[in-house]
Amino acid sequence: MEYTTLGNTGTAVSRLCFGTWRFGKKHGDTVETDREEAHDLLDTAWEQGVNFIDTANVYGDPNGTSEEWIGEWLADHDREDFVIASKVYFPFDGRGEPGPNDSGLGRKHVRAQIEGTLERLGTDYLDLYYIHRWDDDTPIRETLSVLTELVREGKVRYLGASSMAAWKLTKALWTSDVDGLERFDVTQPMVNAVEYDEVSDYLDVCADQELAVCPYSPLAGGFLTGKYERTEDGGFEAPDGSRGSLDEMFDEYYVTEQAWDVLDAVDDVANEIGATPAQVSLRWLMDQDRVTCVPIVGARTPAQLEENVGAVEVDLSDEQFERIEKARTLEE
Repeated sequence: MEYTTLGNTGTAVSRLCFGTWRFGKKHGDTVETDREEAHDLLDTAWEQGVNFIDTANVYGDPNGTSEEWIGEWLADHDREDFVIASKVYFPFDGRGEPGPNDSGLGRKHVRAQIEGTLERLGTDYLDLYYIHRWDDDTPIRETLSVLTELVREGKVRYLGASSMAAWKLTKALWTSDVDGLERFDVTQPMVNAVEYDEVSDYLDVCADQELAVCPYSPLAGGFLTGKYERTEDGGFEAPDGSRGSLDEMFDEYYVTEQAWDVLDAVDDVANEIGATPAQVSLRWLMDQDRVTCVPIVGARTPAQLEENVGAVEVDLSDEQFERIEKARTLEE
């Protein structure tokens, strides 16, 4: 495993982060990853040298399931070996019908949620605490103030920000600098070889401010693994149990003419170097030279996770990297 420093922090993390959003997630009667499978995946991640684990308070059905299962597993390991990240913003369903202060980034909700997160994880601190979304109803100064308190109390080491507009991220960083508050060191946008231009301004801010980027959906919901087949009518065939077969919005998010062009380029490179499309797609992200990029992978099985970790051993030539880049930027 390769390790890198997480942006401007002094913390070293594996070049891939293990994402746990599937833990306990239900589609009707189908559970994407059950408790035993979750622990097996965590075992595999650790055996492969992955020390960076990503979760959120609302992951799992009911909410909190992902954090609970990680906490159970973590109890049998040395907490200091791991970099644990969680998030706050959305309503948490553990209290029944959400009240007016049961969501967002106001002081009351953040204070309540950090305590629940720490309890479920069985730890007294988080290495990284993300705001899961921007809160238009709460002044960013209030949010940063309470997050700063958590850092200074030792409950959180570093702060992160997930999806938002570039100008909002800039506003938050400016507020931190002007008011002497803790600032975001890590971001978590959706970035992959297909979806990149949509967040280009956001990434410009990250590059300028030397923020680490931990993209979610780095394989475009599995599209870039090559397991989807194009049909003559312009649609696609999805394997049973895959994201494409479970998520009604899959094709709207990921399946475009440009996406198929990118996948063709990824497939060609994979065949040339004896790697899989997933490994090439992940390596393409890790090789971004503007920012420290640590993709979040959410494998379903230990075998898939081992395959993803194999991306660390892949080498892309400049020409191969640019070939994927060119496919990504061609007009549809």
